[in-house]
Amino acid sequence: MPDSTPDSTPASTPPLTPPLDLAADIVTLTAAICDIASVSGDEATLADAVEAALRTGTALQVERHGNVVVARTDLGRAERVLLAGHLDTVPLTDPPNLPTRLDGDQLWGRGTVDMKGGVAVQLRLAATVAQPRRDVTYVFYDNEEVESSKNGLGHLARSHPHLLAADFAVLLEPTNAQVEGGCKGTLRVEVEVPGKAAHSGRPWAGDNAVHKTGALLTKLAEHQARVVDVDGLTYHEGLSAVGIRGGTAGNVIPDRCVLTVNYRFAPDRSEQEALAFVRDFFAGYPVTVTDSAPGARPGLDRQAARDFIRDLDVPVTAKEGWTDVARFAQFGVPAVNFGPGDPMLAHKEDERVPITQLRDAEAALLRWLG
Repeated sequence: MPDSTPDSTPASTPPLTPPLDLAADIVTLTAAICDIASVSGDEATLADAVEAALRTGTALQVERHGNVVVARTDLGRAERVLLAGHLDTVPLTDPPNLPTRLDGDQLWGRGTVDMKGGVAVQLRLAATVAQPRRDVTYVFYDNEEVESSKNGLGHLARSHPHLLAADFAVLLEPTNAQVEGGCKGTLRVEVEVPGKAAHSGRPWAGDNAVHKTGALLTKLAEHQARVVDVDGLTYHEGLSAVGIRGGTAGNVIPDRCVLTVNYRFAPDRSEQEALAFVRDFFAGYPVTVTDSAPGARPGLDRQAARDFIRDLDVPVTAKEGWTDVARFAQFGVPAVNFGPGDPMLAHKEDERVPITQLRDAEAALLRWLG
């Protein structure tokens, strides 16, 4: 029997991820970060690259907690500011919108807007501003694009809250390189409209819950939402029906209809005050909360915020959606959103960022920290 010859072919190994070069220009660095795919739940490779770059390319104190990377100065400055950005993206398209491509003055690809351009700005600042006027904490976190229970910033706030202590925070979400202060809160409820079932051939024998819901829809359509000034910024509230369900069969008068309503409330109201308003609006109907998150005041009356606005010298508006700046508000840290990219292009197949916004965002924050 002939001797067997062992297979000498080496097992295939995945390609190594190129290290992030923090000395590269902001456009090149953004492309490199985007090209490390990091869909929510799969951020470990990018977190490894960010951690390695910070440990080798800066003199910052670096910590890793799960897939959250924190880097800090400790210069004894009178103020500490925090810059935060999430590492994850929504899923890639089919075919994938990676690797990135540079076309004229636009960098295309998943994450260029939401929000790896902002992450690149953070890393460039960490590498180039060795002696900032303020102590700085840089936070890179995972799982922002999925349910709140997985959010890395939330986990860090619970496990190591001291790492998020600051006088002021900037979340580098896309804002077209303008400042968007604070954010609105969000409350989602289900309003139940009761009825009485009957055969649809004899509708007078029942009480049609779907028909009765029409009165609530009319009330919502006619509602004049508040327009509120908070710390000098104008927030437009919204109270909207976002879903409706009712009925059990095509020949049965519905005995129940459930209206789903989303209330986007200005940050001068707490979650409890928002819920009280909604319960009063739908007085007489059972209201069940399915989701709730507080808003965040921009805190533009704070000195740190005033300095930020002065040094950046860019337009300032209210953040009309919800972002993780709300988490900072929960422990008394005023926060704003500021980053490159058009938020209207976030999550879209044609996601892309003007390279001028990447450079402008980096330059603006250099003016503030340098």
